[in-house]
Amino acid sequence: MVSRVIPVEPFDLVIFGGTGDLARRKILPALFRRFRAGQIRSDTRIIGAARREMDTAAWRNFVAEAISAHARDAEGDREEATAREGFVRMLDYVVLDASGETGWAQLAGLVGDGRVRAFYFSVAPRLFGALAERLHQHGMADGDSRIVVEKPFGRDLASAQELNRTLARHFHEGQIYRIDHYLGKETVQNLMAIRFGNMLFEPLWNSQYVDHIQITVAETVGVDGRADYYDRAGAMRDMMQNHLMQLLCLIAMEPPARFEPDPVRDEKLKVIRALDPVEPDNLVRGQYAAGDGMRGYRDHVGNPDSTTESFVALKAHISNWRWAGTPFYLRTGKRLRDRASEIAVVFKDTPHSIFDDDAGRHRNILTIRLQPNEGIELGVTIKEPGPGGMRLVDVPLDMTFAEALGPEEADFPDAYERLIMDVIRGNQTLFMRGDEVEAAWAWTDPAIATWDGGDGMAPAPIPYPSGSSGPRESLMLMRRDGREWREIRA
Repeated sequence: MVSRVIPVEPFDLVIFGGTGDLARRKILPALFRRFRAGQIRSDTRIIGAARREMDTAAWRNFVAEAISAHARDAEGDREEATAREGFVRMLDYVVLDASGETGWAQLAGLVGDGRVRAFYFSVAPRLFGALAERLHQHGMADGDSRIVVEKPFGRDLASAQELNRTLARHFHEGQIYRIDHYLGKETVQNLMAIRFGNMLFEPLWNSQYVDHIQITVAETVGVDGRADYYDRAGAMRDMMQNHLMQLLCLIAMEPPARFEPDPVRDEKLKVIRALDPVEPDNLVRGQYAAGDGMRGYRDHVGNPDSTTESFVALKAHISNWRWAGTPFYLRTGKRLRDRASEIAVVFKDTPHSIFDDDAGRHRNILTIRLQPNEGIELGVTIKEPGPGGMRLVDVPLDMTFAEALGPEEADFPDAYERLIMDVIRGNQTLFMRGDEVEAAWAWTDPAIATWDGGDGMAPAPIPYPSGSSGPRESLMLMRRDGREWREIRA
């Protein structure tokens, strides 16, 4: 199996916030890998724009260091050095004030006509509107121009609607790419291939055969380096409203008529609008405390009275014909026992067991592992080898990509590599539409309101030890339904 690399036409990409952490860790290394793979041509222009005073030569050094530190295939050999030299020659830098006039005329002079022009908003959300307005004023919002908007896209429904209106004054919806890097992961896209490319699963993909679905995004890291933002957002806004919501949509959506942007996003929107409000009894909030030799959340954010959650677990229901009666359990948290993101589709028991009671209870589970060790596993029940008796055992049909495809084939492009190239190609399939974002907030806001009345008097979340599986109450969320969370493990 050999992956094909299809080069894109030369383009101009402006990275607002070009000296920031996201640019350094993700955007610039992703662009370098696509350049080294032959997908980006050498006459492309990549322009950094930020308030930091530096010239183009200094930014080129900054980018070269970022590549060395964060590009996965930057081995330091001659080939890599040659590729890096070629890459940095494409770079320019502009000192720019997002809300003022400094640097805008220079930027307009660097960005050409007759090619795709992409503007990556790798800045604080409060600057999105100002950037869109300045791009329009200086004649860079027309033609084949596109903007890439990072999350958080609003803090609630009202702010998301206002931001959509602001961007819409200067760009039409087909020019706006609201990025969620989870949708760029290889396994997430394989989820759609499994569902809609195999007749095996579609007849079973409904409440008649599926007992429940679990979605887990667990992190071992705390909020180091993001304390100020995170203490104002929390796990519900930072993860549940976007990343986990998108995974839920892809699992639950109806087959789109075509694998194209609007048909796919139409079906995701239907899922969000069919979600029932979350009952307070089906929502658990937690905050990591000290444990396992690590400091607690409040120490990290420097706020001994913080009531911001670092963990959320909830049970959701989708009121439509396909999923009526099938619960969806979602959880995400920081400082948990392992780093693991997975979706588990748990099928129902057989309607009648022909085997003795000592054969045990067995169940088919389809597991999609998003990170680490990306892959897909289907648990099936077989007879345990050996003479005497019908003893049953569950075994996995395991397609860990690195093992099934080999290490070279399983070296997938990073999510940012894929998504940035989709921006250049004009493919919005893996990006959120404005009405989709607003619908997600419309569902999330009432859940947040159950603990946050807007008066700063939110009840404290339940503490859980660092390095654990989260609050005990999250375990009870499933146990009272006669179910268990899957173990958090890489």
